[in-house]
Amino acid sequence: QVRLIESGGGLVQAGGSLRLSCAASGRSINTYCMGWFRQVPGTEREFVAGISWSGSGSIYLDSVKGRFTISRDNVKNMVWLQMNSLKPEDTALYYCAAARTTRYSDKDQYRDWGQGTQVTVSS
Repeated sequence: QVRLIESGGGLVQAGGSLRLSCAASGRSINTYCMGWFRQVPGTEREFVAGISWSGSGSIYLDSVKGRFTISRDNVKNMVWLQMNSLKPEDTALYYCAAARTTRYSDKDQYRDWGQGTQVTVSS
């Protein structure tokens, strides 16, 4: 099992930036696809971004393409989500997750999840 702890969330004005971090422990993430998801209360958890085990491939939710960037460092056992040009609709609890899958956007493929970090974007 991979234990995941997210950090870096907070309150930011529209147009601002945040960098979310995900620290993994328990085992190396170098054979895991890593993903970021987000959830607003009362709605389904939504895929935001995913990155392959090597970091060579990544995919994004259409509404965040060009604004968000996912990255990883397998030596440090870390994953990041750089979020730029933030919008109020990006407000959510953001989760980091790990999976051995090529179906990056399918949340049911992810077994290991962090507790989440809150991102709030004010207009």
